[in-house]
Amino acid sequence: MMRALAKFWDGDLAWSWRHHPVAMVATFILLSMLIASFGAAWLAPYNPFDLASIELLDALKPPVWAAEGTRQYLLGTDSQGRDLLSALMYGTRVSLLIGLAAVVGAMALGIVLGLIAGYAGGRIDALIMRIADVQLSFPAILIALLIDGVARAVVPGDMHEVIAFPVLVGAIALAGWPQYARTVRGSTLVEKNREYVQAARVIGISSPVIMFRHVLPNVLGPVLVLATVHLATAIITEATLSYLGVGVPATSPSLGTLIRIGNDFLFSGEWWVTIFPGAALVLLVLSVNLLGDWLRDALNPRLN
Repeated sequence: MMRALAKFWDGDLAWSWRHHPVAMVATFILLSMLIASFGAAWLAPYNPFDLASIELLDALKPPVWAAEGTRQYLLGTDSQGRDLLSALMYGTRVSLLIGLAAVVGAMALGIVLGLIAGYAGGRIDALIMRIADVQLSFPAILIALLIDGVARAVVPGDMHEVIAFPVLVGAIALAGWPQYARTVRGSTLVEKNREYVQAARVIGISSPVIMFRHVLPNVLGPVLVLATVHLATAIITEATLSYLGVGVPATSPSLGTLIRIGNDFLFSGEWWVTIFPGAALVLLVLSVNLLGDWLRDALNPRLN
């Protein structure tokens, strides 16, 4: 294990990262937010969703540096008396989980369809790509809203909160698979004419084995870069849906839900209730995008 880590640290990718200050800062910010969010159960000062620990008399307390702020609530409280710092840590975890799950789902579906389209060609390729082209003609947020609305219409009302998380993940994933399919298809069209693929065909290896064992590892480079950028898009899409009121329930809010709740108090003087969740969302998305830009440049020497 240590030998593998040492070999990676001495590799080209790690060297590029060490000589890219923006990527290093973005990594530090992202790791800090990951540790704070996924360790919220141990690091957060309070559990903001434990009704027994909520003090309604402490509602809308300003941050600690304000005139009426207290050290008890470093970033203040919301309209229900919940500690805003704790709510941000838990909300960031929800946003990250939804974003990561949606990216994994979109990547899996897009890779499979892209491999099939690029390797099979002909009518199968035309059918898959035309479906992708039609979907790309609509904004991702509209597709996600459509899928979410259909799911809520089919499922009984008392089950909406139960299915909110998987429906949101599925909606964002189904809205994002065409980019992966088009990227994988383009790389597969090149790889399927390589000598190693032709040799595998000659010795009788089946097409599915060739696609997933031989072609797939050689087309993953662009997919990983796309997944990094898509993670930021998925988080923004989730925040937008939650802001519109069709995201996760208020009992387990994401950053988008916290922004929507705080928006009601923005012009009444309690600016911190929405500004801090918005700043956390900006930092999270910006760090992911900066890492994606660095990874794209590092994996493509022609851009350097």
